[in-house]
Amino acid sequence: MKNMNTLLCKIWLLCLLVAGAPTLVWAQTITERMNENMVTVSGVVRDQKSHRKLEYVNVYVPGTNIGTVTNSDGAFSLKFKDPGGKVYLEFSYLGYKSNQVEIDRLASTGNEYFLTQSSFNLNEIVVSPINARLLVEDAMWKVKQNYNPVPSLNFMFYRETVQKRNRYITISEAVTEAYKTAYTQGTARDRVRVKKSRSVASPDLKDTLSVKLEGGPNLVTFVDAVKNPDVLLEFEYMDMYEYSFKDYVTIDDRVQYAINFKPKPVMLDFPLYEGTIFIDRESLGISRIEFSVDMKDPDKVTRMMLRKKPASMRFRAQNLTYVVTYRYQGGRYFLNYVRAEFKFRCDWKRRLFATNYTVVSEMVVTNRVDNPLEAIPYKDAFHNSDVLTDRIMDFYDEKFWEDYNIIEPTESLEQAVGKLRKAIDNSTKK
Repeated sequence: MKNMNTLLCKIWLLCLLVAGAPTLVWAQTITERMNENMVTVSGVVRDQKSHRKLEYVNVYVPGTNIGTVTNSDGAFSLKFKDPGGKVYLEFSYLGYKSNQVEIDRLASTGNEYFLTQSSFNLNEIVVSPINARLLVEDAMWKVKQNYNPVPSLNFMFYRETVQKRNRYITISEAVTEAYKTAYTQGTARDRVRVKKSRSVASPDLKDTLSVKLEGGPNLVTFVDAVKNPDVLLEFEYMDMYEYSFKDYVTIDDRVQYAINFKPKPVMLDFPLYEGTIFIDRESLGISRIEFSVDMKDPDKVTRMMLRKKPASMRFRAQNLTYVVTYRYQGGRYFLNYVRAEFKFRCDWKRRLFATNYTVVSEMVVTNRVDNPLEAIPYKDAFHNSDVLTDRIMDFYDEKFWEDYNIIEPTESLEQAVGKLRKAIDNSTKK
C-alpha cells in the first residue's frame, strides 16, 4: 500500500532572519498586447432569486475547450478569438440549471448573469435501494469509458496565496501547461510546465516567518483523484471508508448521486479523508469531489502537511480541504478546476499568542488540446520539490498575461496587491 503522505503539497516554514530589499515581480499591465481579434467578456454571476453572488461557477464557450470559473465574488473575465458570428457563453453550477447566453460585443463587459436553482421530480426517477460503496466502485470501473482516452495538453491558470490572520503576505500567479496521459494510464508521465509567473510579498519586518508551498502547480496531478486514485479512490483503500447516499443533485443539468464517505476507525500511520463524491446517475462518471483530511489525529496531519519548520516553533494543523471538478463535454468528463486550502496555527515558545495562517492554491483549465505533438520534457517540468515563489524570476515576464485567461482576482485580492505594492515602494525608499 502506498503512503498518501507523499502525494500532496507540503508546507515549508522558514525564519526570515534578515530583511533584505523586497522584490516586486508583478506585471503593471494586463492587456497591453491583447490581440485585436479577441473578444473579452466579463461580469458577475448571481442567483436568480436571491441575487447572491455565486462562486466557482463554470463559464465556457460552447463547442470549445475554452473556459474559466468565477471567483469568490462571483466575477469572471473570459478572452477568446472572435468567431465572427454569434457569440455565446454557457454557465453551469452545482444545483443550478445551465444557462447559455448570447453576448453583445458592444456591451460584453460588466454585465450580470443569473442562474436558477434546478429542481426535478423524483417521481421521474426509479428509486431503488442505493449501495453507495458499489456506486463508487462502479464509477472507478467506468473511468475508461467516461474520461479522456487520449493524451492532452491542458492550458491552466494557477494562483497561490498566503494569509497571516486576515492579511495577505504572499500572492503568486502563473500560466501553466499540464501534459496528461490518457485516463487509462497512471500519472507517472504527467508533467506540469510553468510558462509565466509573477509574485508580490509583504516587506513587513514583523513577518518573521516565510510560508512556502512545495510543488504548488503540481496540484493538478496530486488532486485529480480519478486519474490518481491513490489519494482516496484506490480499491484497496475502500475498505477503510464508510459510504452513504446523501441526496440527488444536478450538475450540467444531469442528475447526480451525492455520496458521502468517512473513515472507519482503522489504525494507520497517515490520516484518511472525509467528503462527498458526485456521480452522474446515467453514465456513472465522477463529476465532482469535495474532501478534507480527517483531523482526529493532528500529529498524523502534521507529518503529512509539514516539510520543515524552525525548531522553536509549534505548528498545529487546523484544516486541509480540497475540491476537484470535471466538466462534462461530448459524453466524457474532463478535469476543470482544482482548489486546496491549508489552515494552520503557529506559535513561538515563550510567546503568548498564536498566529493563524491560510494557504490557498487553485487552478482552472482554460483550454485543452488532445493528442498534442509532444509531451512536456522532464527537463522543463516543475518538480514536486520546487517552490513557485523561489522560482518566480525563472518565469517572470514583464508583459505577462497577454490574452491568457485567468481567475479574476477578488476585490480583497486587488486591494491586497495595492497595499503590498505601496508597502514595497515605501520600504525601498527608506
